[in-house]
Amino acid sequence: METKANYVLIGVFTLLVSVGLLLFGLWAAKFASDRTWHKYEVVFTEPVTGLTEGGSVQYNGISVGTVERLRLDPRDPRRVVALLKLQADAPVKVDTKAKLSQQGITGSPFIQLTGGSPKAPRLVGDDDTPLPIIQTEPSALQNIADTASKLVTRMDELLSEQNIQRISGTLENLRATTDAINSQREDIRALLVNARAASDDLRTTLKTTNGAINSVNRDVIARLPATMDKLDGAIASFQSAGNGANALINENRGPINSFTRDGLQQLGPTLAELRGLVRDLRRVANGLDRNPAGYILGRQQPKEFTPK
Repeated sequence: METKANYVLIGVFTLLVSVGLLLFGLWAAKFASDRTWHKYEVVFTEPVTGLTEGGSVQYNGISVGTVERLRLDPRDPRRVVALLKLQADAPVKVDTKAKLSQQGITGSPFIQLTGGSPKAPRLVGDDDTPLPIIQTEPSALQNIADTASKLVTRMDELLSEQNIQRISGTLENLRATTDAINSQREDIRALLVNARAASDDLRTTLKTTNGAINSVNRDVIARLPATMDKLDGAIASFQSAGNGANALINENRGPINSFTRDGLQQLGPTLAELRGLVRDLRRVANGLDRNPAGYILGRQQPKEFTPK
């Protein structure tokens, strides 16, 4: 009986030691793993379609870890929080950016890390965020999706019913214009022929005109010095005459003032008498013209006797 009890104690002790060794091995493995790997969080504000837990994380094209967990942000379901497990020696800096990428067109999506200048400090957590958060930037897929969405929206606006009606009306007007031009083909051909002939005539006229202008210009230029001399002489004569007139006026300023003061006052009655004299002379001339003898003798001209 004592022998069986000793075997039971030995078995329990051996089991406890084995469990302890197993737990110690797991703890040691976890400790080593924690020292070999670092965890980071990435918050995406765009859909992460195709990205799965265990997906690859690359730094400038080199694999540095995996996606350990994906979840929705409980405070904002529009955001997706990805927990990354990266190698401890991965140079994750404060200016490192994360974005979604894809291998080719049909490849599976993965997280691409870029940036990280040499002088930037490493990204570490703090009291508020124990896990460091890597900032994100729009991915090429998101840019393509946004551009495609804008393009579809603009195409919908462009191909609206109103624009389609306008385009149809424009095409109809263009067809009517083409038909009208086609019906006037012969007239247009004749118009073009006439225009060509008129252009040829105009060209000939311009050549003739240019020749005449050149000839006139040569004659004018040849006569220009003599003309300028004559013009200078005429200007000098006008200037001399003006100076003489000014001198004459200055010398006779007194008589001129007397004439304008007294003579002009007498000029009005004199002109009235002269006008009356002209009227009397016109009346005498008319009388002499009608009946010279009667007007001179002061009687009517006797009528000629006509025998019956």
